[in-house]
Amino acid sequence: MEDILLKGMLLAATGLTGLLCGASLDQSIKQLPARHVIGVQAFSAYAKAADLKNGVLWYALLGISAALASIATGVSAWHHHLQQNIALPLYLGAAFAVCHIVCTTQAAPTYHSQKKISDEAGLTQLFNRFEMIQTFRSAFILLNLLCYLWALFIYA
Repeated sequence: MEDILLKGMLLAATGLTGLLCGASLDQSIKQLPARHVIGVQAFSAYAKAADLKNGVLWYALLGISAALASIATGVSAWHHHLQQNIALPLYLGAAFAVCHIVCTTQAAPTYHSQKKISDEAGLTQLFNRFEMIQTFRSAFILLNLLCYLWALFIYA
C-alpha cells in the first residue's frame, strides 16, 4: 500500500511540476524576450491584462500545488526510509521546490509592482530584475522536474 501511495505522490508531483515547468519556461523563453520587440509599455499592458488578472490564480494554484506535492513526496520518501537510489532524486526534487518558493517570494512582488510604475525606465528596470529572478526560478523548476523523471526511471 505504501508503495502505491508513494508512486501516486510521485506521479502527481511530476505532473504538477511538469505543468509548472512548461508555464515557467514559456514566460522565460517566449514572453519576457518579447518586451524587447514590442517595448516595455506594451509588454506591461499585456502582463497586467493576462498575468496579473487570470494568471494570478492560475500561477498561484499551480505553483503552490506543485511545491506542496514535491515537498510531500520528499517527506514521504524520508518517512518510508527508501533506498538511497530512489530517495535521492525525491529529496533533491523537494529541495528544488523550496528554492522555487524562495525565488517566487522575490519574483511575485517584483512583477506585481509594475501596477505602480508607468515610465519606460522604471518598467525596464523592473522587468530586468524580474527576468533575473525568473531565470533562477525556471532553472529550479526544471531541475525539480528532471529529478522526478530520474525517480520515475528508477522507480518504474
